[in-house]
Amino acid sequence: MLSRNIHYAWIIVFSGALTLFCCMGLARFALGMLLPSMGTSLSLSYSEMGFISTGNFIGYLISVFLCGQLIQRFGERKTIVAGLVLIAISMFMVSLSSHLWLIIGLYMLTGIGSGAANITAMTLVAHWFSPKYRGRAAGYMIIGNGLGITASGLLIPWLNNQWLETGWRIGWASFAIAIAVITVITALLIRNNPKELSISAFGKQDEDCTSTKANTIEDTKPTPLKLISHIGVIYFVFGFTYVIYTTFIVTTLVEQYGFSEAKAGSLWMAIGIISIFSGALFGWVSDHFGRKTGIISVYIIQTASYLLAASELGQYPLFLSMILFGLTAFSIPAIIAATISDMLPPMVAGKVFGYVTLFFGTGQIAGPVLAGYLAELSGGFTSSYLLASCITILGIVITALLKYEKTNNQ
Repeated sequence: MLSRNIHYAWIIVFSGALTLFCCMGLARFALGMLLPSMGTSLSLSYSEMGFISTGNFIGYLISVFLCGQLIQRFGERKTIVAGLVLIAISMFMVSLSSHLWLIIGLYMLTGIGSGAANITAMTLVAHWFSPKYRGRAAGYMIIGNGLGITASGLLIPWLNNQWLETGWRIGWASFAIAIAVITVITALLIRNNPKELSISAFGKQDEDCTSTKANTIEDTKPTPLKLISHIGVIYFVFGFTYVIYTTFIVTTLVEQYGFSEAKAGSLWMAIGIISIFSGALFGWVSDHFGRKTGIISVYIIQTASYLLAASELGQYPLFLSMILFGLTAFSIPAIIAATISDMLPPMVAGKVFGYVTLFFGTGQIAGPVLAGYLAELSGGFTSSYLLASCITILGIVITALLKYEKTNNQ
């Protein structure tokens, strides 16, 4: 225990939220806020903007192949810290770059660091929490995503207003410096597992020979490949669709609806604020009503959000779309992490979460490229949001067919 009232598991959640604030909130989701000014300064097309996003996700996908080996060799703490260091360095280099393909290459390195930090941080819930609390714990970690969106929505318009065409460069550099500082704090807080502090996982009442024996049996049980693939496809749906929205919603506001960058930034910040507790909310839903129910609920709401964004019925349906997206924005990763932690013992869960992230990463690569291409053909993003809504409807059907059983001991 950290004290009589605070279990160190919640310090792990806090450090995980800091990690996700850096590796996803700033390193990934701030891109949507940076793209309009970058596009103007560097004369980028929609497709080229999509390529920058895709470069990041190619890097993320590369890290998926490396993450399991890194965790086994160096442990969770060192893997997370190394990922954050790579993010800080590569983002700072982006701030100094002017050539598209150099930016894509550097942002690919950012993606590698993001994947290493994000995947590893999310798997810590398997070590530190019993199944009863894993959905909420992972959801609280994801608060970092929303805080990152909020920070970028506040900072980037102000920087662009103060420094005009160089504002986006100062934005990248500022985020890199912030990530470097937070990396130091995270390194001091994170511990790989409760054994390092001679305590048990939060919510685990009996750490005796029975649970040890059960975990040994589970460790030798083959991973159900068909089930993992099914979960991976569900995760692909989220990766493919959410990235379309987060990459292009600010550009849609500015170029399709005529919003000023400052007002678009305020709306982007509003999404961030609403999304702060999205993971915790639907993590709680999944803890109490089941993982499938949680995932299906999210996809129903996100389908409505994408359809409203595609409707072209004016500003108010678009505002409602943003509210609905914010309410559910980052809940799927929390539920997926909890689902896998339920199924498998901690040492296996991290590796399997990496496997399903392959599907997620593939969706993230395909989403912005296809959405950007459709936008180029049609001159707007309506067709892109319609595509996203069709895919989430498919996700609802696929999730309903999931045969899910908890195999982890509670």
